Amino acid sequence: MDMILNFVNQGLSAIVPFVILLGVLIFIHELGHFLVARWCGVRVEVFSLGFGKKILKYKKGDTTYALSIIPLGGYVKMFGEQPGDSITEEDKKFSFTHKTVWQRIAVVLAGPLMNFFFAIAIFFTVAIIGEDAKTPILGDIAPKTAAYEAGFRSGDRLVSVNNKAINTWEDLQKIMSLKEDRALHLDVVVQHQGSKEDSKIAVEAKSEPNPNVLSSYNYVAVIDGLTPMSAGTTVGVPGNSPLYAMGLRTGDTLTAINGQKVTYWRELEPVLAKLSPKETLTLEVMGTREGDKAEKPLTITMAPLESIKTYSLQSLGLESSELYLGKVVEASPAAAAGLRTMDRLTSINGVTLTKWEDVLNNIKSFDGKNPVALTVVREGQKVEMKITPKMTTQMTANGTEEKRYTIGIAPVVNIAMPELMVVKTTNPIDALVRGTQRTWDVSVMTVMSFVRLFEAKISPKNIGGVLSIGQAASETYKMGITQFLQMMAIISVNLFILNLLPVPVLDGGHLVFYIIEVVKGAPLSLRKMEVAQQVGMALLMSLMIFALFNDFTRLFGI
Repeated sequence: MDMILNFVNQGLSAIVPFVILLGVLIFIHELGHFLVARWCGVRVEVFSLGFGKKILKYKKGDTTYALSIIPLGGYVKMFGEQPGDSITEEDKKFSFTHKTVWQRIAVVLAGPLMNFFFAIAIFFTVAIIGEDAKTPILGDIAPKTAAYEAGFRSGDRLVSVNNKAINTWEDLQKIMSLKEDRALHLDVVVQHQGSKEDSKIAVEAKSEPNPNVLSSYNYVAVIDGLTPMSAGTTVGVPGNSPLYAMGLRTGDTLTAINGQKVTYWRELEPVLAKLSPKETLTLEVMGTREGDKAEKPLTITMAPLESIKTYSLQSLGLESSELYLGKVVEASPAAAAGLRTMDRLTSINGVTLTKWEDVLNNIKSFDGKNPVALTVVREGQKVEMKITPKMTTQMTANGTEEKRYTIGIAPVVNIAMPELMVVKTTNPIDALVRGTQRTWDVSVMTVMSFVRLFEAKISPKNIGGVLSIGQAASETYKMGITQFLQMMAIISVNLFILNLLPVPVLDGGHLVFYIIEVVKGAPLSLRKMEVAQQVGMALLMSLMIFALFNDFTRLFGI
């Protein structure tokens, strides 16, 4: 019941942004058909947003403008649209069917093209008002990695690569994208954290297959250990920590220590080391407590500790949260074995665990026979158990499905979001170039998604329907106008591509009919077009049902 109520609440909160997003895009699409039809001298009888019964209508001239009850599309009804219609000689000049084939192509093509140009206009607007982008600042650079050995350090700001200025992390990704499998020499200029002077680093980046299956670039240049990601300040708090008694709990996130802001795990030890244990320790924390639904700020104050020489994570009994369980999936091997949230994993098959990657690697390497011996610490007590992992299909971040052994657990997440910056331009020409480039990039990505689907490189479970659109509209609406506009532009591009697919009942299907007419010199027979339309409708309905099934599967976690 709770799941159903939650679903209903989510649906209601998504209605307004969904109607705005889809209504605008449908209007733009149908406006394209309408304007070009009128330009070609076709009489437009109905311009409708939505299908079914008309709830609002207004007639001006020959056209009835209507708002219909089902808001999942729209249509422009043109005089003489059906080839079998009886039309007088006098009215043929207003008939769609009696226009030249090139005029009919123009009318049909206008709808998708309006979506394409509208996406350019949106991205142009976003470029003017500003959009969030990841700063070119390095995250946690682990020792003994190729990046560390080359001279990169955590918190470095990238200045240029191969004499090309790096303003955002996206600029680096473009340089590292490769069409062919080859090593890439990089001359990198960085600014170390706390320094105003530039440092030069020469490094060879090796080529690897691009994990982004939607990219048109087959390879990426990689420097092992180079990442924009950093561990956050979410802490694990054992029961013997002096701060546990003060109210600090596992999963709380430190935001400041004695007034000094902290964002990354790597900052904690240096900040603590500067403090004297003879002074009061004040921690500002974001956390939840029983009964709370959202995180809220907390302040924890600890009196001076005479028993220690210096503050440190160890002396305060704090550790990273990544080996604490944040979730145990119901009906999973972990739940059956008795694992609980906030258990701390310590070893698997006698191997001591130091990071979450160790957990994944040990579970993945399960031989399919002998149960896994797992040791956890629960409320200060060591608990041992045996678990038999099961083979499951997991969806990766790249949209592919991966079969691997799992036990149904997830950690208390401790990842700091990369630092963001606002990128904007005041030059309309630059904004237009940016808008066109972004629209083209999204178009390529959309086409590649179809290609990868047919190649079975991404899962058909990624296909979403109206519920996915509504959810995306709701989430981006809450995030802000820029994110909402970007989502609208992306969906507009998707409508541009989808409508050009050569499926009867879609614009692309009509274009196929007219191209055949150009080649043959005569239109297809009415019977053949009717059969093609029926097949196309069956395909479209099947796709819509499948997409809706995927939506419900995602929402209900089936």
